[in-house]
Amino acid sequence: MDIAAIIGIIAGIVFMFTSIFLGGGIAGVTLFLDLPSAMITFGGAFASLLIATPLDKVMGSLKTAKLAFKSQDLDPGEVIKNIIDLAFTARKEGLLALEEMANNMDDEFLKKGILLIVDGTDPELVRNILETELAFMEGRHNDHQAFWTTVGALGPAWGMIGTLIGLITMLDNLSDPSTLGPSMSVALVTTLYGSVLANFIADPIASKLKSRSGDEVLLKEVTIEGLLSIQAGENPRIIEEKLKAFLSPSLRESLSGEISDQEGED
Repeated sequence: MDIAAIIGIIAGIVFMFTSIFLGGGIAGVTLFLDLPSAMITFGGAFASLLIATPLDKVMGSLKTAKLAFKSQDLDPGEVIKNIIDLAFTARKEGLLALEEMANNMDDEFLKKGILLIVDGTDPELVRNILETELAFMEGRHNDHQAFWTTVGALGPAWGMIGTLIGLITMLDNLSDPSTLGPSMSVALVTTLYGSVLANFIADPIASKLKSRSGDEVLLKEVTIEGLLSIQAGENPRIIEEKLKAFLSPSLRESLSGEISDQEGED
């Protein structure tokens, strides 16, 4: 699990309800719990999504919410080390020796690339195949991000719709001044729900998915460049320096000496 996301959710809930409780006690908390307001805000946003997006895509994008709370085991540094291992093997035993290594790998993208170069596929075709897969993966990710961005836009909009409905109802009962305060309060709760939906749920999820997608795209770009360098017969040290350019300075330092150790064993 992503500890930061869990802490963020818990902290947000605690801060909101604590501030409400300190301001009005238990009665203050119940004041912010209104079923009709929740129905118009969350139900209305979901209805708009169904109008704008096919049901299967809505359900698929909703499932991506769990990715915001799931830790991501992506390590570009580890991928570079694996590619350098492949480079040394290819240098000593030839490209055909990589096929056995590919069969023991869990990374399907890397495995596909290795098998393509082992089969003697033209380097330009290898790049096109892998970059096409990368482009479609990125497109799917963008669709999911756009879904949550849309939710973030619809939440406040439906919150305002609920507020307008509440105000119309309130104005219809002006003959009883004692009801104006409570009616106004309930009307504004829908605006609160819409803001919470956007700023506490939808927009953070969209941002997390964008970050996760960027990390995965980077990983696959490193993989493509590494495999093509191996196919071109480049020196493992040159491959290392080329791939380290994708990394932050701190990660580059953590990889220092890796090639030297392997060359000493070569």
